[in-house]
Amino acid sequence: MSSLMSQFAEMMPVLLSGAWVSVKLFVATLVLALPLGFPIMLGENSRFLPARWFCKLYVFVFRGTPLLLQLMFFYFFFPIVLDIQISAFAASVLSFVLNYAAYLAEIYRGGMNSIDRGQYEAAHSLGLSKAQTLFGIIVPQMLRVVMPPVGNECIVLVKDTALVYTIGVVELMKRTYEISNREVTMIPYLFAAVIYLAITFLLTMGLRKIESHYSRYDEQEG
Repeated sequence: MSSLMSQFAEMMPVLLSGAWVSVKLFVATLVLALPLGFPIMLGENSRFLPARWFCKLYVFVFRGTPLLLQLMFFYFFFPIVLDIQISAFAASVLSFVLNYAAYLAEIYRGGMNSIDRGQYEAAHSLGLSKAQTLFGIIVPQMLRVVMPPVGNECIVLVKDTALVYTIGVVELMKRTYEISNREVTMIPYLFAAVIYLAITFLLTMGLRKIESHYSRYDEQEG
């Protein structure tokens, strides 16, 4: 037991430095992908055919190909094809944002389509503009509907950050792999699992608080 604790004390600072990189990738992806999914969803529902088909093609491509393949593509595409140097972390952020925006757009679209059409008619009868109807009436209701599936995507994102070690980003899994090879032990993977579970636990608690907030709001409306 004392040996395990000494290994924990020795390895954890290094693992936490990798976990910090994973957290930065997680936050960057959410900050950029959450809003990006919204115009893509609007484009899918647009009556302007070029915009609609472009957005549908975008969603089809990024949902239909593996995230790992997208990572490889963007990491090697810019230096080889465009002769532009891009860091592994920047390529990771770009890949994750474009991928998750596609999934979030579909979640938003499902939430938007779940809103009763009578809401639009009532807003029109009150003389509200399309923008007022969308952002003042439809979007707040849509957000309450999509909160659970968006929360699930956040949990998946935590685990997906492990993929970026394949292109050399020194995140949690990369640090774990390095220590495991150096020390010839599987113990670092156990510690990495603890860190992932801790991050997931904190995120789950935060998401539950947000969902309970919206639930209370719904009950007050009822």
